[in-house]
Amino acid sequence: MSSSISFTEIPPPVSAEELIVVPKNYQHILALEFAVKEINENPQLLPNVTLGFDIYDSHFTAMRTYHATMLLMSTLERFSPNYVCDMQSNIIAVIGGLDSQTSLHVANILDIYKMPQLVYSPAPVMNDKTPGLPFYQMIPKETIQYEGILSLLLHFKWTWVGVVVMDTTEGERFVQTVVPMFSQNGICFDFIIRIPTLTFVTNIKDMFDEGEKTYAKVMASKASAMVAYGPSYSMAFFRFFPFLSEEKQVSDYPKGKVWIRTAQVELTSFVFQKDWDMQIFPGAISLQIHSSDLPHFHQFVESRKPSNTAGDGFIRDFWQNAFSCVFLHQDMDVVEGDICTEEEKLESLTAPFFEMGMIGHSYSIYNAIYAVAHALNAMSSSRLKYMGLVNGGRLKLQNIHPWQVHHSLRTVSFNNSAGDTVSFDENGELMAGFDVINWIFSSNQTKQKIGQLDPEAPPDKVFTITEDAIIWHSWFNQTRPLSVCTESCHPGFSKKVKEGKPFCCYDCIPCPEGKISDREDMSDCYECTDETFPNKNQNLCIPKRISYLTFGEPLGIILASFALYLFLITALVLGIFVKWKDTPIVKANNRNLTYTLLVSLLLCFLSALLFIGKPHNVTCFFRQTAFGIIFSVAVSCVLAKTITVVLAFMATKPGSRMRKWVGKGLANTIVFCCSFVQVGLCIMWLVANPPFPGVDMHSLTEEIVLECNEGSVTMFYCVLGYMGLLAFVSFTVAFFARRLPDSFNEAKFITFSMLLFCSVWLSFIPSYLSTKGKYMVAVEIFSILASSAGLLGCIFSPKCYIILWRPELNNREQLIRRKP
Repeated sequence: MSSSISFTEIPPPVSAEELIVVPKNYQHILALEFAVKEINENPQLLPNVTLGFDIYDSHFTAMRTYHATMLLMSTLERFSPNYVCDMQSNIIAVIGGLDSQTSLHVANILDIYKMPQLVYSPAPVMNDKTPGLPFYQMIPKETIQYEGILSLLLHFKWTWVGVVVMDTTEGERFVQTVVPMFSQNGICFDFIIRIPTLTFVTNIKDMFDEGEKTYAKVMASKASAMVAYGPSYSMAFFRFFPFLSEEKQVSDYPKGKVWIRTAQVELTSFVFQKDWDMQIFPGAISLQIHSSDLPHFHQFVESRKPSNTAGDGFIRDFWQNAFSCVFLHQDMDVVEGDICTEEEKLESLTAPFFEMGMIGHSYSIYNAIYAVAHALNAMSSSRLKYMGLVNGGRLKLQNIHPWQVHHSLRTVSFNNSAGDTVSFDENGELMAGFDVINWIFSSNQTKQKIGQLDPEAPPDKVFTITEDAIIWHSWFNQTRPLSVCTESCHPGFSKKVKEGKPFCCYDCIPCPEGKISDREDMSDCYECTDETFPNKNQNLCIPKRISYLTFGEPLGIILASFALYLFLITALVLGIFVKWKDTPIVKANNRNLTYTLLVSLLLCFLSALLFIGKPHNVTCFFRQTAFGIIFSVAVSCVLAKTITVVLAFMATKPGSRMRKWVGKGLANTIVFCCSFVQVGLCIMWLVANPPFPGVDMHSLTEEIVLECNEGSVTMFYCVLGYMGLLAFVSFTVAFFARRLPDSFNEAKFITFSMLLFCSVWLSFIPSYLSTKGKYMVAVEIFSILASSAGLLGCIFSPKCYIILWRPELNNREQLIRRKP
C-alpha cells in the first residue's frame, strides 16, 4: 500500500511506515531455506552441486512484480536485463508468487525465456495465460477445492450461505464459478459481498465505511455459514469487522458465524492488528493445502535468532514486527518501545502472526524446491545430448538452459521427507488433496485437522470429516449451526417456493391426500405403491391389508347364519306343504309350482353362501350366474302362479274360452320359457367373458380387496335387468288380480311380495355402486336374502298359518266366496 500518484511531481520512495507487513509470511522464507539446506546436505541428491536462491518482494503490485522478475533475469545486484555476467548465478526455475495475479505477472516475463515457474498458491488465471508455456502448480486444481466446499455445505445441510470475496479478478472468477455449481446442488446465497482492495493510503476511510456496512450485513444475515475468498492476506482485512463494530457501536447483531475459508486464504494479520480480538473467527473451517510435519523443521525454526543467522536479511525486521520491539543501534539516541533481547519465544506468537508447524503455502514451497532438485538430478543421470558431463559425471549447471528442465519436471515423482508423494498430472498440477481444518483459538492450540479431501480415494471416501471433533463458535453452544433460509420441511410436508425468493426460501405445505414425503425438504410428495397406503402423518407407506368377506368375521357369520336359518325355515315350509299336500289350500294354486318355488328359494338361500369366503375360480364362475338363474326360476314361478289365478277366475265365468288355458301345462311353459331366457343370457356371459378372481387395489385406501370381477359388466346388468323385468311383470299382474273374489287368492300376497322384491333390488343398485370392498358383497348377499325372505314370508306365511293354526279354513267350501 502506498500513496497515490498525482503526476504533478516526482513520486517519493515508499517509506517503511506506508508498508503493510504480514509477519506470518516469514515462514515461507524459512521453508525455502530449510529445503535448500536439506538438499545441499544430502549426498544422494545433486552431489557436488550447491543450490542457491534469490528472494524478491512483489509488494502485490504489477509494477514491482515485473521489476523483481527482470532482476531475477539479470546479474545479481545489477539491473541489466537479458545479460547474465555472473557464472555463480544460474537461474533454473522461479517459485512464486503468493497470489495468482503475481504469478501471472511473473509468467508474462518468464514465458519469454521459457523458464519454468512453480506456483505455490491457487492461480486459476494462469490457465488463461498466453502464450501458454507449461507452468507447475504446487497445489491441486482449484475445482477440487470448490467441490470440497460444496461437499462441506451439503454435509452440514447449509443451504443458505453468504459469500464474501475481495473485489479482484480472482474474486469475480470465484463467484462466476461457484454460484452456478452450488445452485445446481441446492445451495442459495443470501448475499455476495465484494470488499474493495486497499491500494492507496488515502482510501482507508472509504474502506472503513464500506467495511462497517459489510459487517452489519454479514452479522444481520440469517445465514450462519460464510464462504470467504480472496488473496492470502484477505483474512487480515476481514479482521477489521469486529474492530469496526466496536468503533461504530454496531453490537446488536448475533456474533455466531461459521467462516469457511479457501486454501489460499491464510489466517494472517497485519502488524497493527496484533492485539485485535479474533471473536468472529473461532470455529471457522478451512480447506488447507495438505501439509505434514517435516522432521527437524520445528527445531530449525526454534533455533532462529537474529544473532546467529547472519545471512538472513529478513529476521531482524520480522523479529521487531512480531514482538513489537526494536534492536539497538550505535546511532540511536532515543529508543521508543521495548528493546529486543532475543529471549523472545516464537512459540508465544499467535497463529495469525506465526506458526511453528509448517503451513500449507510453506509446505508447497518446500515441495517445489525438491521438485526442481529431483528434476535436475534426473537430468544429471539421464546422459542426454544436452547434458555436459565433466569430472566423471559432475553436472555442469552453466550448460543447462531453463527450458530444458521442463521435460524432467513434467515427469518428476518422489517422496519427500514426510513420506508424501509429489508428482504432477498432465496439466502440471500437483496430484494431492486438501486438509479440512477447524480453527479453535484455545489456550493450548489454534487449529486441528478434522477431515480431508482426497480426489484419488474411492467416491465414498473423497470427502471425509469427523464432525464430533469440531469445536464450534461459543454462540452455538456446541451444537451444529443451522444455516438455512427456511427450516426443513418435515416428512409429511413438501416445499412450496415463495414467489420472488430464491428456491431455498419456501413454505412447508402438507402432502395432499393419498401422497407422502418420507424425507426432509422434498420438493413434491409422491404416491405409495399399489400394495401400500399413506399413514396418518403421511410420512410412511404402510402395507395394505388383504380384505374379503370371510366366514370367520362377524359380518360373514351373521350373513351365513341368516342364510342357513332361512334355508331351514324354507325347508320346514316345504315339509309342511308336502305333509298337507292333499289339503285344498295346497292344491288350490298348482301344487307343483309351489314345490318348485320353495325349492328355488332353498337354492337362493344356499347361493348366498357362494359370495362368502376367498374368491376362487369356481365360486366366481358360478356365484352370479347361479344366483341369476335360481332367482329367475323363483320369479317365473310367482309369475306363473299369478297368471294361473287370473286365468282360473276368468275360466269360472259362464261361456269363458279360458278354460282350455287353465292347467299345469301353461304354468310349466311360463316357468320354462322365462327361465330359459335367463339361462341363455348366463351361458352367453360365461362363454364370452366369464367372472374371474380379481384384485382391487384402488377402491379402498388401506385394503387390497380380493373380489370376483364380473368379467362383462354389461352381461351382469343384463341378468339383473331381466330378473327385474320378470319381477315387474309379476307385480303388475298380481296388482290387478289382488281383488279377485277368491278365499285362497294368492294375488294379494304376491303383490306384497313383489313390491318388497322390487324395492329391495331397486335400492340394491345405488347401494351396490356406492359401497366398496367386502361391503359391496355384503350388500348383494343382503339383497338376495331379503328379497327371498320377502317371497317366502309374504306368499307362504298366510298358508302355513291356516294349515297349522286354522285348519277349519282349509276346506273346499272356502275355495268359493259367494256374494251376499
